[in-house]
Amino acid sequence: MEKEGKFYDGVMLCIREHQLVEPDDKILVALSGGADSVALLLVLLQAGFHCEAAHCNFHLRGKESDRDEKFVRDLCRSRSIRLHTKDFDTMAYAREKGISIEMAARELRYGYFEELRTDWRFDKIAVAHHRDDNVETLLLHLVRGTGLKGLTGMRYRNGYVIRPMLDTSREEIERYLAGEGQSYVTDSTNLETEAVRNKIRLEFLPILKTVNPSILDTLQDTIRHLEDAYTLYNIAIEDLKARICRNNRIDIQTLKTIPAARTVLFELLSSYGFNSVQTEEVFDHLDGGSGKVYESHEWRLLRDRKTLVLSRKDEQYKCLCHVLPLEGCVKVTQDLTFLIRRVHYDRHFTIPRSKDTVCMDLDKIEYPITVRFAQEGDRFVPFGMTGQKLVSDYLTNCQKNLFEKERQLVVCSGERIAWLVNERSDNRFRIDDKTNHVLIIQCQRNP
Repeated sequence: MEKEGKFYDGVMLCIREHQLVEPDDKILVALSGGADSVALLLVLLQAGFHCEAAHCNFHLRGKESDRDEKFVRDLCRSRSIRLHTKDFDTMAYAREKGISIEMAARELRYGYFEELRTDWRFDKIAVAHHRDDNVETLLLHLVRGTGLKGLTGMRYRNGYVIRPMLDTSREEIERYLAGEGQSYVTDSTNLETEAVRNKIRLEFLPILKTVNPSILDTLQDTIRHLEDAYTLYNIAIEDLKARICRNNRIDIQTLKTIPAARTVLFELLSSYGFNSVQTEEVFDHLDGGSGKVYESHEWRLLRDRKTLVLSRKDEQYKCLCHVLPLEGCVKVTQDLTFLIRRVHYDRHFTIPRSKDTVCMDLDKIEYPITVRFAQEGDRFVPFGMTGQKLVSDYLTNCQKNLFEKERQLVVCSGERIAWLVNERSDNRFRIDDKTNHVLIIQCQRNP
């Protein structure tokens, strides 16, 4: 194998320009046995890189799948290359996960590669996507519908995964293998036009070539321009997101004044796992009433009075209940810690005037002293008043939104609420001229 030719030079240029491989890297090459992966393995070996290969048998094409594995084994044996192989019941995995066969194979493949990378300490995982794959992906996304990101094509590097042949054409790959006298296997399903990607490659692209013989190069250049545009787009989006969203609160009036507000909201909410349908509904109802809640996998979004409020889902807010000691430090939630102490009360005692601290007559307290989240129907007697009030009504009057109400902590004396944490104490536990001992609880935010 000689280090020369357009193909070799092109791959090496791609590696250098995008800093894909370091000289001492240990590379795992994804080897299916097809022309692309065989060419990738050979050119990396030509360049002197330390390579091993990995092959997945998905058992989707009967005897062809076994033929491919045998070819890969023979090739690696002839080149003295360590080969890692694994068999998958791809159909069963797809049924179990409720996903397509294509998606199942992708998940299994990259899951296996990552397992090998960790166990065998590979620095990079090289896959054989090339220019034509990139262009086909662009057209596929256009046919199915996509945003700007979907028009930017594949990335040269995605974590540990690298694509050194992304600037190389399929024609160059086949010419290179012919020059090397290297055989490869062909997946017969690549010739079937039922699959959308194959239809694009076998039927649509030939039509485009009659209009522009260099259409593949043209579209590859277009992808690069779109990547630059997407970079600038992201810079602008991040700036706009910072203007409208602070502390997981989106100011509705500010949102409505910025250009392309719908797109900015989509980009912002999609980073929290909300889909386009949800984003459209949120945007269309910005002037609607408050109280509507939307959910993604990990987040909830509340349409409040003047803001959209984001809150992470957290099981701790469903089951929290701590029994508090009379002295000590208790981490109540991930965010809050209680500092608790009791003191003798005399005329020199000064009651703190801070919402994060409560002072209660210790002799009026029933045990156990607990802290939990406010529940529906909770009542207390706000400090300075004599009649009971629903906690939910009190918080509404304080302009608290739904998420804040759900996360409102209360300290209880027996069955009675003694303190709405960081809000107001219960009048029944107030200090008076008969008080001898005071229980002090200070709420501190964890760093």
